[in-house]
Amino acid sequence: MRKNILMAGTMVLLAVTVIAQQKKQIHKTLPVTAKSSVAAGEDVYTQFCVSCHLPDGGGVENMNPPLINTSYINGDKARIITTVLNGMSQQEIDGERYNNVMPAFNYLTDKQVADVLTFVRNSFGNKKPAVTVADVKATRVKLVK
Repeated sequence: MRKNILMAGTMVLLAVTVIAQQKKQIHKTLPVTAKSSVAAGEDVYTQFCVSCHLPDGGGVENMNPPLINTSYINGDKARIITTVLNGMSQQEIDGERYNNVMPAFNYLTDKQVADVLTFVRNSFGNKKPAVTVADVKATRVKLVK
Protein backbone atom coordinates (compact mmCIF):
# COMPACT_ATOMS: atom_id res chain seq x y z
CA MET A 1 0.00 0.00 0.00
CA ARG A 2 2.76 2.42 0.98
CA LYS A 3 4.60 1.59 -2.23
CA ASN A 4 1.49 2.39 -4.31
CA ILE A 5 1.03 5.74 -2.57
CA LEU A 6 4.69 6.60 -3.13
CA MET A 7 4.40 5.62 -6.79
CA ALA A 8 1.25 7.73 -7.26
CA GLY A 9 2.96 10.73 -5.64
CA THR A 10 5.95 10.30 -7.93
CA MET A 11 3.68 10.20 -11.00
CA VAL A 12 1.93 13.42 -9.94
CA LEU A 13 5.27 15.14 -9.38
CA LEU A 14 6.48 13.97 -12.79
CA ALA A 15 3.32 15.29 -14.49
CA VAL A 16 3.68 18.68 -12.79
CA THR A 17 7.33 18.84 -13.88
CA VAL A 18 6.45 17.97 -17.48
CA ILE A 19 3.76 20.68 -17.60
CA ALA A 20 6.13 23.27 -16.12
CA GLN A 21 8.79 22.45 -18.73
CA GLN A 22 6.21 22.68 -21.52
CA LYS A 23 5.10 26.10 -20.29
CA LYS A 24 8.67 27.40 -20.54
CA GLN A 25 8.97 26.16 -24.13
CA ILE A 26 5.58 27.54 -25.15
CA HIS A 27 6.28 31.01 -23.82
CA LYS A 28 9.58 31.24 -25.70
CA THR A 29 8.08 30.70 -29.14
CA LEU A 30 4.58 32.18 -29.20
CA PRO A 31 3.57 35.74 -30.08
CA VAL A 32 2.36 37.80 -27.13
CA THR A 33 -1.32 37.55 -28.14
CA ALA A 34 -1.20 33.74 -28.29
CA LYS A 35 0.55 33.48 -24.89
CA SER A 36 -2.54 34.67 -23.02
CA SER A 37 -4.68 32.25 -25.04
CA VAL A 38 -2.36 29.38 -24.10
CA ALA A 39 -2.52 30.30 -20.42
CA ALA A 40 -6.33 30.48 -20.48
CA GLY A 41 -6.45 27.29 -22.55
CA GLU A 42 -4.41 25.42 -19.98
CA ASP A 43 -7.11 26.20 -17.40
CA VAL A 44 -9.82 24.85 -19.74
CA TYR A 45 -7.67 21.76 -20.46
CA THR A 46 -7.20 21.13 -16.75
CA GLN A 47 -10.92 21.45 -16.09
CA PHE A 48 -12.33 19.44 -19.01
CA CYS A 49 -9.64 17.44 -20.84
CA VAL A 50 -6.89 16.25 -18.52
CA SER A 51 -8.87 13.35 -17.04
CA CYS A 52 -8.96 11.57 -20.43
CA HIS A 53 -5.96 12.95 -22.31
CA LEU A 54 -3.72 13.11 -19.19
CA PRO A 55 -1.35 15.88 -18.04
CA ASP A 56 1.25 14.98 -20.65
CA GLY A 57 -1.27 14.76 -23.53
CA GLY A 58 -0.44 11.08 -23.97
CA GLY A 59 -4.03 9.81 -23.86
CA VAL A 60 -4.88 6.21 -22.99
CA GLU A 61 -4.19 3.42 -25.46
CA ASN A 62 -7.33 2.20 -27.26
CA MET A 63 -9.48 4.60 -25.23
CA ASN A 64 -8.48 8.26 -25.57
CA PRO A 65 -6.20 9.48 -28.36
CA PRO A 66 -2.94 11.24 -27.62
CA LEU A 67 -2.67 14.93 -28.36
CA ILE A 68 0.97 14.62 -29.37
CA ASN A 69 1.79 15.10 -33.05
CA THR A 70 -1.45 13.68 -34.45
CA SER A 71 -3.18 14.65 -37.67
CA TYR A 72 -6.18 15.84 -35.65
CA ILE A 73 -4.17 18.29 -33.56
CA ASN A 74 -1.75 19.46 -36.22
CA GLY A 75 -4.16 19.36 -39.15
CA ASP A 76 -7.19 21.35 -40.20
CA LYS A 77 -8.43 23.72 -37.49
CA ALA A 78 -12.09 23.26 -38.48
CA ARG A 79 -11.84 19.50 -37.95
CA ILE A 80 -10.49 19.76 -34.40
CA ILE A 81 -12.96 22.55 -33.56
CA THR A 82 -15.79 20.34 -34.83
CA THR A 83 -14.51 17.48 -32.67
CA VAL A 84 -14.53 19.63 -29.55
CA LEU A 85 -18.02 21.00 -30.29
CA ASN A 86 -19.65 17.73 -31.42
CA GLY A 87 -17.64 15.14 -29.54
CA MET A 88 -16.36 11.87 -30.97
CA SER A 89 -16.98 8.14 -30.70
CA GLN A 90 -15.37 4.98 -32.08
CA GLN A 91 -12.84 6.96 -34.10
CA GLU A 92 -9.69 5.93 -35.89
CA ILE A 93 -6.88 8.47 -35.70
CA ASP A 94 -3.62 7.95 -37.54
CA GLY A 95 -4.26 4.21 -37.86
CA GLU A 96 -5.25 3.60 -34.23
CA ARG A 97 -8.82 3.04 -33.02
CA TYR A 98 -10.04 4.77 -29.86
CA ASN A 99 -13.19 3.47 -28.22
CA ASN A 100 -13.97 5.92 -25.43
CA VAL A 101 -16.70 8.49 -26.10
CA MET A 102 -15.62 12.11 -26.07
CA PRO A 103 -18.65 14.21 -25.12
CA ALA A 104 -19.63 17.35 -27.00
CA PHE A 105 -18.27 20.51 -25.40
CA ASN A 106 -20.58 22.79 -27.37
CA TYR A 107 -21.48 24.66 -24.18
CA LEU A 108 -17.97 26.13 -24.01
CA THR A 109 -17.68 29.69 -25.29
CA ASP A 110 -15.91 30.39 -28.58
CA LYS A 111 -13.05 31.88 -26.59
CA GLN A 112 -12.72 28.79 -24.36
CA VAL A 113 -12.62 26.50 -27.40
CA ALA A 114 -10.06 28.73 -29.14
CA ASP A 115 -7.93 28.94 -26.00
CA VAL A 116 -7.90 25.21 -25.23
CA LEU A 117 -7.11 24.30 -28.83
CA THR A 118 -4.35 26.92 -28.98
CA PHE A 119 -2.95 25.41 -25.78
CA VAL A 120 -3.07 21.86 -27.17
CA ARG A 121 -1.67 22.88 -30.56
CA ASN A 122 1.28 24.51 -28.74
CA SER A 123 1.91 21.95 -26.00
CA PHE A 124 3.14 18.37 -25.81
CA GLY A 125 5.71 19.10 -28.52
CA ASN A 126 3.15 20.55 -30.96
CA LYS A 127 3.93 23.92 -32.57
CA LYS A 128 1.00 25.02 -34.70
CA PRO A 129 -0.76 28.34 -35.31
CA ALA A 130 -3.28 29.54 -32.76
CA VAL A 131 -6.99 28.83 -33.12
CA THR A 132 -8.86 32.12 -33.04
CA VAL A 133 -12.30 33.00 -31.76
CA ALA A 134 -13.18 33.82 -35.39
CA ASP A 135 -12.14 30.26 -36.41
CA VAL A 136 -14.45 28.78 -33.78
CA LYS A 137 -17.36 31.11 -34.66
CA ALA A 138 -17.09 30.25 -38.36
CA THR A 139 -17.06 26.52 -37.64
CA ARG A 140 -19.90 26.71 -35.11
CA VAL A 141 -22.10 28.58 -37.61
CA LYS A 142 -21.54 25.85 -40.24
CA LEU A 143 -22.46 23.13 -37.71
CA VAL A 144 -25.76 24.82 -36.82
CA LYS A 145 -27.00 24.87 -40.44
